[in-house]
Amino acid sequence: MKQAAQLFLISALSCAASGVAAADYPNRPIRFVTPFVAGGPSDMLARLLGQKLSESWNQTVVIDNRGSAAGIVGFEIVAKSIPDGYTLLLATGAGLTINPHVYLKLPYEVKDFQPITQITSGAYYMVVPMSLPAKTVKEYIALAKANPGGLNFATTGTNNLLAAEQFNFMAGIKATAVNYKGTGQAVTAVMSGEVQSFIMSPLIAVPQIKAGKLRAIGLTGLKRSPALPDVPTIAETLPGYENITWHSLVVAAKTPKPIVAKLSKEFMRIIRLPDIQERLISQGLDPVGSTPEELSALIKSELVMYGKLVKQIGLKPQ
Repeated sequence: MKQAAQLFLISALSCAASGVAAADYPNRPIRFVTPFVAGGPSDMLARLLGQKLSESWNQTVVIDNRGSAAGIVGFEIVAKSIPDGYTLLLATGAGLTINPHVYLKLPYEVKDFQPITQITSGAYYMVVPMSLPAKTVKEYIALAKANPGGLNFATTGTNNLLAAEQFNFMAGIKATAVNYKGTGQAVTAVMSGEVQSFIMSPLIAVPQIKAGKLRAIGLTGLKRSPALPDVPTIAETLPGYENITWHSLVVAAKTPKPIVAKLSKEFMRIIRLPDIQERLISQGLDPVGSTPEELSALIKSELVMYGKLVKQIGLKPQ
């Protein structure tokens, strides 16, 4: 009985401490880690949301770009950070649901993170150089079949690597992956003709396509996007093809629940702001703003889905 009372007291004190911490949170600068180099879609989203968070909470939000292969370094930093809500991660879906299937040894696990909210969802654009003879998905496939292994495609991480390999598998073609440190480098490579295609985030693709610097031949979703309604889906040529990208916000796993709730509520509010909605939709992204529970369910379901896809297309773990 005495032991039970002691356990109850410890639990009560712990809850009280968490409540105090949440009430006082935040009282110092917040670090927003983006797992890719500056100028990419993760960086742009972090800066867009970070500015709103800073204005709302009257605290400095520091954007910390940690570019690395597949964003692994950024994920590791947050996984091992102090779980106090002051280190946030702009997480790609790939980092949480694809990396575990394509890397034999990762310095983090999905259980190391506490979901906060899903920020966006959207389809990728498959782009090619303006000079490439192939102007449609059908023509690109024909060109690749006429030159087995002769086409190169850009990748910046496991998200667009898997999307491209899924495309190659379903189209019955062979092409060579060329990895770049960031989206900016990959875009330059496509424009120059160094690579012949790149499946990329709409946040960066749409402005380049509208400016006539890249040609979009297909969208990876099942429906055309209002941002560029004339661009057909890849599924219109390859029935059943679909690959969706999304970004989310996560923190270290043991972050106190009251702080998680406070972060979730605030970011859900920010994502629903009219100017944020308009900005994201105009760039081909769907604003989401889910609960932590909904994001957790998405992560679990996509872990299973991508595990099956990696095996189906024969992608070997590195």
